[in-house]
Amino acid sequence: MKPLNIVILAAGKGTRMYSEKPKVLHALAGKPLVQHALDCAMALEPQQVCVVYGHGGEAVPQAMCQYPAQFVVQEPQLGTGHAVQQAMPHLPDAGRTLVLYGDVPLIQPNTLHRMQQACDGLVLLTVNLANPAGYGRIVRNAQGDVIGIVEEKDASAEQREICEVNTGIMLASTKALRAWLANLRSNNAQGEYYLTDIVGMAVQQGMVVHTVQPAHEWEIHGINSKQQLAVLERTWQQVEATRLLAHGVTLADPARIDVRGKLSCGQDVEIDVGCIFEGEVSLGNNVQVGAYSIIRNAAIAAGTIIAPYSSIDSSEVGANCRIGPYARLRPGSKLYDDVHIGNFVEIKNSEIAAGSKANHLSYIGDSTVGSRVNIGAGTITCNYDGANKYRTIIEDDVFIGSDTQLVAPVTVGKGATIGAGSTITRDTPEGELTLSRSKQTTINGWKRPTKEKK
Repeated sequence: MKPLNIVILAAGKGTRMYSEKPKVLHALAGKPLVQHALDCAMALEPQQVCVVYGHGGEAVPQAMCQYPAQFVVQEPQLGTGHAVQQAMPHLPDAGRTLVLYGDVPLIQPNTLHRMQQACDGLVLLTVNLANPAGYGRIVRNAQGDVIGIVEEKDASAEQREICEVNTGIMLASTKALRAWLANLRSNNAQGEYYLTDIVGMAVQQGMVVHTVQPAHEWEIHGINSKQQLAVLERTWQQVEATRLLAHGVTLADPARIDVRGKLSCGQDVEIDVGCIFEGEVSLGNNVQVGAYSIIRNAAIAAGTIIAPYSSIDSSEVGANCRIGPYARLRPGSKLYDDVHIGNFVEIKNSEIAAGSKANHLSYIGDSTVGSRVNIGAGTITCNYDGANKYRTIIEDDVFIGSDTQLVAPVTVGKGATIGAGSTITRDTPEGELTLSRSKQTTINGWKRPTKEKK
């Protein structure tokens, strides 16, 4: 297959979005519209990707700086043909160039692969719409050959009856595209340089124009308003729900799930209503996710049950754990097998070993917790002194009574018991009962610590 260049047009202001944010940076399924187009482009392994941006200053290249793409500004914006012209100096003549759009987020790599396989000439992605209003019409001759594209504002009444429309996505020889673009003129109703005018040029040169249609109509839907964005969001979520159902996932209501990233599931996974999955999430066999839970960038091992209204962010959860309801796992948390984290318990940047429990109203931050530990209700690790954070270590088989404060840095020895209502400021010995219930004391002249220099 010939080398491929890809140009993504992303310069539109998006007036109907009523936002200061560039249109292509509005999110669908958890990531900016233009990022969807970039991810699709990268899946084709191109030799060069060029993103043409305009409104919003440097916001687009700054937001997409993780991609190995060339970002080129279009100023002023004089139409799609003018936009592609801005990219041409950055594209090698060898091979072909594919034109995509930053506000058409759901185009699929398989559709673009079929365009690559169609022919070596000019290939257009077209679609037949029941309501073609707003789209350029594909004009064919009596033999069915494409002879041009006419924009709706320039179309006759007869041409507006045509249902086959141009999606704007096209593939052509880079060398031929460069020559066609040089001959574009702006003698149309909008005074713009239409990329679609190159079709007529190709026909005049005797080149056959091939057409390919997408597998799904939603692949070519563009975004020009918040309403269109909302409709396409629900369309995509239905696609994701259908995919999950086809792989055996049980969804309590396929219309009430949001996948804003990549969700992979094992067998016999059950997901209740209103759940949101963001980033990279994996659910092992027999995992159950309760209603209105939010899981982001997390791996949940087999047999774990997540009760309703739980939040798990950038964490790992072992097998056969019980989480929630109303539990929160913050970034850096790692739970091993058979751990129980109950209602209104927050875990942050901590490891909790197998068989341990914190069932009620506790905060465990910057901690290492051993196996078979029982953490009583209302226990907190005081990891922050107002300027610096410190770690708490709780060794195996510890029992911590309710309403205990562990003031880090501190270690609770193996098998120790901490009496309820204690404030622990020093390491406690293994296997012993430690209590701390003193009268209230004020320390005169005490100074709050300052942050340590690193």
